[in-house]
Amino acid sequence: MHAPLGQAFADCAAHILGHEPDILVFDVHADDSPDDAAQRLESLLAPHRGEGALILCDIYGATPFNIASRAVRSLTAQGMSVALVTGTNLCMVLKALTDNQDNPEELSEKVRQGALKGIVRADCIP
Repeated sequence: MHAPLGQAFADCAAHILGHEPDILVFDVHADDSPDDAAQRLESLLAPHRGEGALILCDIYGATPFNIASRAVRSLTAQGMSVALVTGTNLCMVLKALTDNQDNPEELSEKVRQGALKGIVRADCIP
């Protein structure tokens, strides 16, 4: 995500959950080289090949998304199960941290649905 959003989500999740979440934060700074950042992200995720990974990004098509997409393509080619979801909000982060995390593809859909359920128009609240 664009710095400092990823760390802010992690800090907020720790506050809500009452403990440090099992989350890897990869904030992208304005002066980061996309090629170097994609390689760093791939290196950070590679040790989790057997577990798989879900990557949450803030904006589709932006630099952090493009960096994550490169890492996903490379890791998928190496046989790792990796899912990428954009439009991250706090509901998505909490869903990802509290739901069954065995299958990144299934988790990505649950996270996407969690985001939609968390969006409520204020005038619809009783």
